[in-house]
Amino acid sequence: MTLSPLTVGGLQRALADGWRVANATRGISIGYALIFTLGGLAIMGGLLAQGWTPFIIAAAGAFMLVGPISLAGFFGIAGALEAGEPVGPASIVSGFARASRALWALALVCALLFMIFVTDAAILYAYMVGATPVWLDMLLPANANVLSFVRWAGVSGLFVALLLYCVAAFSIPLLCERRAGLVEAVVLSVRVVFANFLPSIFWAFFLSTVTIGSVLLLPLLPLTLPWMAYASRAVYRQVLPVS
Repeated sequence: MTLSPLTVGGLQRALADGWRVANATRGISIGYALIFTLGGLAIMGGLLAQGWTPFIIAAAGAFMLVGPISLAGFFGIAGALEAGEPVGPASIVSGFARASRALWALALVCALLFMIFVTDAAILYAYMVGATPVWLDMLLPANANVLSFVRWAGVSGLFVALLLYCVAAFSIPLLCERRAGLVEAVVLSVRVVFANFLPSIFWAFFLSTVTIGSVLLLPLLPLTLPWMAYASRAVYRQVLPVS
């Protein structure tokens, strides 16, 4: 399989292409993203009700560990648009149906990393913040314990997210299009990331900043999630072009 270099200019073109596809499929893309938005709303509402307000930041970061699996649905939408087929809910189902079964094995890896991170974050929260409820109006000015929790949870999440990014950034698109088996897809993903280390890390930083920021400002997520998903697809197509 041919590997092409990833450049900053290529990332800019990918963002433009992602915005074009998101705009052309606005209705179904926003509708699909609303599923994850409503899930995030339920989780954030539960944390706020329990007085675990600082944990919302960790929960937003944890979305980066499970969000990549949603790409299959966006791939189905983008594929239908490219083929000139009607774009609708059936396109999402088709995206998952066409994906390799190995995608679900990778989904289990994502879920495992998610559970590891959430468990670590919960232990840190219990140790640093304790059982005393922290309501929304108590965040500012933030106390030292809350700041310590956010800092150390961020360090833990960064390590797990970088590991998952290397493994899944390009393997999930490959599995969505059945272009490789599980082992080959993971190996190729790691090769691509390290062969294009600086642009790949820049893309990971940009992707995570936009996504986590949108989870914290939840009404933005239905707009930014499709854009980032289609832009990620464009990045993948640049690096691993389809013959």
